[in-house]
Amino acid sequence: MGADSGRYRGTEGRISQWLRRRPKPQPEAEEAARLALLLAVAEAGMPISPAAHPVGYRCSCERVGCPTPARHPVSFAWQTQSTTDSAQIERWAANQPLANFITATGMIHDVLDVPLSAGRVALEKLIAAGIDVGPVAQSGTDRMLFFTATRGTPEDEDEWWPCELDCHPETMDEHPGLRWHCRGSYALLPPARLPGELDVHWIRGPENPLPDPLTLLETLTDACAQYADTADQSDLDHDSVAWPLSR
Repeated sequence: MGADSGRYRGTEGRISQWLRRRPKPQPEAEEAARLALLLAVAEAGMPISPAAHPVGYRCSCERVGCPTPARHPVSFAWQTQSTTDSAQIERWAANQPLANFITATGMIHDVLDVPLSAGRVALEKLIAAGIDVGPVAQSGTDRMLFFTATRGTPEDEDEWWPCELDCHPETMDEHPGLRWHCRGSYALLPPARLPGELDVHWIRGPENPLPDPLTLLETLTDACAQYADTADQSDLDHDSVAWPLSR
């Protein structure tokens, strides 16, 4: 029950029931920190729009079997809705205190989305090599997001690496490599909450300049290939233990 609930004691009927069901407000300090991070993203030129949020282990969209709970926009018009206007972002944050936010990619920036294990290896190598990495976020316990400048609109459409927006979680293991979020895609922004008390948070904040994605690509793809080989070998080892061959 929220801090203001005492004002409504004694109220009966549906109104009092509705008031009791209201989500507990976030502390003022937490709301201020959340807004500051969202505005920092907008100041860096990355457009944002509201997204779903977790309700326990479910998604606020109430879609049965939502394949990406708390990770997708709430509006079908998210591409045109996305903005860097601070006044609009402040209104969204005030009116939707539980909402996550996504950023539309392919206009100002792209996002290179890799398995967390591969991302950690790549980030360490890039920093050791003195390469300007730019903003980096961790998403849950399985993915790392590298924010880069967008490539623009290449003449050769085959150069675009599309990303499936509504993928099922069970397909993650089938495609353990890099996903390049560019035109027509989006990425979940920190700070965000995920089912299971997980979150999305910055490792390197949006104040870091966006690098050219090609300066990161080779290191990221090498790390992803190493991750895939390790994952494949782990699966083989697991299978050999679980299903020993009969002699």
